[in-house]
Amino acid sequence: MTILVTGATGNVGSNVVEQLVTRGADVRALVRNPSKARFAAGVELAEGDLLDVDSLRHAFSGVTTLFLLNGVVADEYTQALIALNVAREAGIERIVYLSVIHSDIYVNVPHFAGKFGVERMIAEMGMGATILRPAYYMDNEITIRDVIASYGIYPMPIGDKGLAMIDARDVGEVAAIELIRRDRSPAPLPISRINLVGPDTLTGADAAAIWSDVLGRPIAYPGEDTAAFEQSLRQVMPGWMAFDMRLMAERFLSDGMLPEAGDRERLTTLLGRPLRSYRDHVAQIAG
Repeated sequence: MTILVTGATGNVGSNVVEQLVTRGADVRALVRNPSKARFAAGVELAEGDLLDVDSLRHAFSGVTTLFLLNGVVADEYTQALIALNVAREAGIERIVYLSVIHSDIYVNVPHFAGKFGVERMIAEMGMGATILRPAYYMDNEITIRDVIASYGIYPMPIGDKGLAMIDARDVGEVAAIELIRRDRSPAPLPISRINLVGPDTLTGADAAAIWSDVLGRPIAYPGEDTAAFEQSLRQVMPGWMAFDMRLMAERFLSDGMLPEAGDRERLTTLLGRPLRSYRDHVAQIAG
């Protein structure tokens, strides 16, 4: 019984592969360039991508369970629907799909709306799946570490509603647990949804205070200029993506990313340990 992991070389996907291997699963990883893939011994590599139907048909052959992860790209929705249809053609009835928390609330944010559309298609196609809905990744903070250290500000406009940030390692472990649960079930399981959240709900001021404590000097939270945030992102990503991120930040300000009742307790029970904290993550990456 083989579990296929898409997005296997990324931050979440690599954690999923590692956790599956630790649990003794048979793992196949879909990769664009096998020569650059670095996995544990025993992980089978399948070369291809989510827009290459022939490569997907080859990769999905003999697979019982699929981990579907789509990156934030312009054709993300198309990639996901092609993958789902090829999976159905291959007889795969067990899926774990990586969506995003509040995909049904952040309806104007392109990559949230796309993931919600994929959730709907999974249901409409009658496919059994665990839909994982992670909040904002703590791991994104490494991209702003140098700005924080150099300028003494926490630049992410996350507002005062709060984000229940989660560590990608916790996401990967929950995904592996769900993949194995579905893979080893005698019959396909119905759709379920799990919000993936961290142990704390943090505001912009909270995040700045934690960085201040870890670095031992004041770090300010300058506020919520989302237009300036967009312009800054345009230096490192396409304009459409920077605008998408701005729209997401504006929903941070208006709605936050808040856990539902019981989310944290469910996750700690599933993992059998506490969730990783933002403070510990900052201490790890602060250098």
